[in-house]
Amino acid sequence: MIFDVDGVLVDSYEAHLRSWQSIAREEGVKFTEDDFAASFGRTSREIVQRYWGIDDEVRIRAIDDRKESLYRQIVADHFPVMDGATELIDALKSADFALAMGSSGPPENLQVAIDGLGRRDAFSAIVSGMDVHRGKPDPEVFLVAAKRLGVPPSLCAVVEDAPAGVQAAHAAGMACVVLLSRGRKAADFAGLQPQLMVHSLRDLTPELIGRLIAST
Repeated sequence: MIFDVDGVLVDSYEAHLRSWQSIAREEGVKFTEDDFAASFGRTSREIVQRYWGIDDEVRIRAIDDRKESLYRQIVADHFPVMDGATELIDALKSADFALAMGSSGPPENLQVAIDGLGRRDAFSAIVSGMDVHRGKPDPEVFLVAAKRLGVPPSLCAVVEDAPAGVQAAHAAGMACVVLLSRGRKAADFAGLQPQLMVHSLRDLTPELIGRLIAST
């Protein structure tokens, strides 16, 4: 079982929006909430390239590092765990699912998520944006996660909240569940055919996820 992190395990919409808009203001770049929603699932590098219009790797890295530092400052005092996340993790672990995180975010953010969830021992693999060369919709992040879990892609399921993530999961040959978290609606996934859409992680059980994997 592979979880995206932002918008799935962490209710990070507000913190990421605020941090992106703060760094955009510092840099004199226009970055709207619609731009933010359209960038879900992309790496920070890809976002900076697109909205800043630059290719200088040093500048991109500096902007990226500053943005992620702002994000971690925002979530430090009150970590926004997604409703039902810890309960689902515990249920899957009890049912002997191997669990992984697969995110385009930096490793420091994933460590913050692990600590905030209080479930460090539950995850056998953590894949961040530093572990891959291509962001979603490329399937690399999920394929790396499956490899680290030692599980064939065909026996994996992904929980995602972004169209690019659904495309990545399908390209990897995995079942995909969409969580319609903040900023997302069913129409955003038209034509992508995820196996299931839910409004809460509390709608998911190990038995249901097992059936989805078996039917893929």
